[in-house]
Amino acid sequence: MAMKMVLADPKTGKSYKLELDAAKEKEMVGKTIGTEMDTAFVGLPGYSMKITGGTDKSGFVMKNDLPGPAKRKILGATGLGFTPKINGQRRRKFIRGNEISLDTAQINAKIIGYGDKKIEKLLGLEPEEEPAAEEVPTEEAPAETAAAPEEE
Repeated sequence: MAMKMVLADPKTGKSYKLELDAAKEKEMVGKTIGTEMDTAFVGLPGYSMKITGGTDKSGFVMKNDLPGPAKRKILGATGLGFTPKINGQRRRKFIRGNEISLDTAQINAKIIGYGDKKIEKLLGLEPEEEPAAEEVPTEEAPAETAAAPEEE
């Protein structure tokens, strides 16, 4: 199963889903939440990004203040991975650490530095503009009229 990256563009409010192959995955392993890096390895030269979070293969979220790649059971009152229903409620929840590992299934990141070209064009999402072709009039075949039978 290939690792996925969701790259958000704060200027336009759009997000782009990218598939990372094995070579790109190895580049991401060991990075932590908050790391700023160049996006040339993903196909966006001139852009830079900041890792903001992610999830593992089981769906457990990554927490930026929990060191390491391991999954741990922490006591949470608010925040990531737990929404209390009662005032003052606390609960033990599994949370993944802030380091990207091979168990990470999705990485969330946002663009912090912009390049010269548009993202859609670099990722191949922008439709190619076709030059306007001159219209050539076509000859229409004469319409055949069916003769209605005459009633006597």
